[in-house]
Formats: sequence, structure tokens, C-alpha cells
Amino acid sequence: MSGISRRRFLQLSALTGGALASGELGLRALGATKGMYLASAEEPAKAEPAKTGDPIKVGIIDPLSSPYKTSSIHDVHGANVAMDMYNKQGGVLGRQVVIVEADDASNVETAVKMANKLIKDDRVDFLMGTFNGEVSLAVSEVAKRENVLFMVTGSYDPRLTREQCSSHTFVFMPNAMMLAKAVCPHIAKAYGNKWYMISANTEDGRTARQAMTDVLQAQGGKVVGATLTKFGETDFTAALTEAKAAKPDAVILNVYGWDLVHALEGYTKMELEKDKIGVGGIVAGEQIGRPLAYKNNHGIWGLVWDPKINTEGSKRFIQGVIDKYNHTPTSRCYLGYAAITQILEATKRAGTTKTYKVIEALDGYEFDGLKEGRSYFRRNDHQHVQDVLVGKAYGKELGLGHYQILSTLSGDTLAGPDEQTVCRFT
Repeated sequence: MSGISRRRFLQLSALTGGALASGELGLRALGATKGMYLASAEEPAKAEPAKTGDPIKVGIIDPLSSPYKTSSIHDVHGANVAMDMYNKQGGVLGRQVVIVEADDASNVETAVKMANKLIKDDRVDFLMGTFNGEVSLAVSEVAKRENVLFMVTGSYDPRLTREQCSSHTFVFMPNAMMLAKAVCPHIAKAYGNKWYMISANTEDGRTARQAMTDVLQAQGGKVVGATLTKFGETDFTAALTEAKAAKPDAVILNVYGWDLVHALEGYTKMELEKDKIGVGGIVAGEQIGRPLAYKNNHGIWGLVWDPKINTEGSKRFIQGVIDKYNHTPTSRCYLGYAAITQILEATKRAGTTKTYKVIEALDGYEFDGLKEGRSYFRRNDHQHVQDVLVGKAYGKELGLGHYQILSTLSGDTLAGPDEQTVCRFT
């Protein structure tokens, strides 16, 4: 951590000092805002009696040993910060909260095995996590079959809230179209409308490519070439050489995790910026910039959250991560923290861990999403409707974080009208 960053952290500490020790402020930091239903709901059931030695268990499934591993660790970090906050307040329904971790290795069969283990052997009350789209869809099926609520934290696959939506699955991440609608106009404005697509040969890569292509073409742009790369690629020289030969205005990197780190290192090494070829993509964040040592951090990106968001809830979250892990929170820390918070807040409102009651408590509920605009789970497809940020990456520290925020777009605008959904819960 740089000296500048540490000083900013200490300043932030002074602003929020003692907030987490206060019961009222602590609960506010966890999103416990009263009277925020968007639609009528049943009165909460009577709270379950405290059960000594019987904690509320949340199973987190993440790719802890795949090219997404760094982001996955931050997902768990954020969830642990929230868990500690609740447990210091006495837990939920008089019970302590416990997180049980599982590694899906970005593999569908492994993820299904881990989901079944968490539910049947570890006896978790809820599931959360996953990054790869196909993994999220597979775990969603297990959760529905076993009658367990599942909160997706990392996947932007739109099928989760469209044709393969599930009554038991809620999606915290903005979907690919929401992200693409936010970032594409900024990439075109900065660099131009002729793009070359480099995409991972995975469901995630193809989903991002399709969303970015659809929005680009809708704004009058053109894809001038495309390359697929393997998941876990470390050398992007060949793909970037092909991209350079096509003379695009920008290279769009539909890759993530360590793949994105290596692709941006290649972009810097080949000096494409000197050739006036820009770079950008659907999503990035501090979890990508940090491994790059910032000197290789370039382009315009969709951002799920950023530490420069100046809200009280966001400040308290930042302080919690600093206190526990001594590092700048990333958007993946945000997703883990905010997702488990909403599971536990819904449990409190429901007065029980019973799945159908907690689902009822989440449906249509508006909460503090740690952003400027409103956050809520849409009733008809369980999509978290939320702000999406667009940021320009910098090779040096820019206050808290390493992205200049270019815009913040309303989730209501990006998600589209409710009636456009094709989700049909069964």
C-alpha cells in the first residue's frame, strides 16, 4: 500500500471512527433501513428462539483455484467483514453467523458437488458466490431442487434472470447488458466506433462479447475482427498482433481475472496506445488494477463499485475492510459484503431462516446498496437493480482507488422496464 493510500485510509478512519462500535450505526452500515418495501409484503413471522451452538450457516462457492482466484478471495473477504459485524452485534435471530467456503475451480461438475456437500453435509442455510456463468446456472438448479436460497455474487450471465431464472436465485451483479449499455458509449466517445474483440473461449467471454457487440452496433459501430483465447491464457501477443493488424479504434477485452491482467500487460508491452488503439471492456476494478502494479492499467471499463463512492454506507464498508484486511476494498469485496448483508437482513425481517420466508423478504425490497442511487431486487426476475459506474484506469493512484469515475448510470435505466423480462418462475 502506498503512503498516499495509507494517509487517505487514516483520514477515512477519523471520519468513521467508532461508527462500527455503535449498535445503531453498525446496523445502518449493514443496510438495515426501515420501511423500504417497494411493494406490500406479509408481516414478518415471529422470530425463532435463539439456538445455542446452532449458528446460521452461509455457504460460499467460489473459484478459489482458477484464473478468477484473486477476485474470489476478495469476495470471501467482503463476506467475512459483514459476518464479523453481525456477530459483534449478537448475530442474527440470536444466533452467530458462520461462513463455510468451497472451491468450484470454475468447473460445473465440481460446483455441483460442492453445492450438494454444503447443503447435505455442512447443512448450510443459504448459498452465495460463483463467478463463471455456467457454474452459476448449475448451482442455481441445485439450490432450487434442494429448496435453498442462492445469491449469485460474481456472474453477469443474463440467463440467470431471463430464460433460466429461478425462484430461489437472486443475482447481485449487474448483468452483461446493463454493464455494456453503461460502458460502450464512453469507449466509443474516447476512441472511436471500430472495435476488435478479444474474448475468452468460455460462456463468460461469449456473453460479454455478445453484449458489447449488440450495444456497439446499436450505436452505429462496427466489429472489425475477433479472436477467441483459452481460459487461463498468459500470453496475448498473438491475439493483440491480429488486433493491431485490423487497425481498430479500440481493442475490447472480454476476459477477466488473471486473463485480463495478462492481456493488459500485453497491451502495454506492444505499445498499442502509441498506435492510437484504445482498450476497454465490460468490467474491471481494483482487483484487476492492483496485480498490474498500476503501470499497466489502461482503458475504460464498467465498474460495479469503487472506493470513491461518497456515501455513509460505502465509507463504513471501506473502514471495515481496512480494519480486518488492511487493504483497499475492491468491487469483489463489495459484492461479498453487500450480498451476505442482504441475505442476513432478509432473515431478520422474516424472523426465520425458512427459505420461502426469506425469499418473500427479499422480493422487491429496497436497501442501501452502498451507491448513490437506489438498490432493490426486482420481483419478477430477482435482478439487483443498481447503479453502474464507468471508470477510466490510471497508472497511478487517484485518491482512493485507481479509476477516474466518468459517469454513474441509474440501474432503472439500464435494467429496462419490468415487462421486458422473459423470466417465468416455476
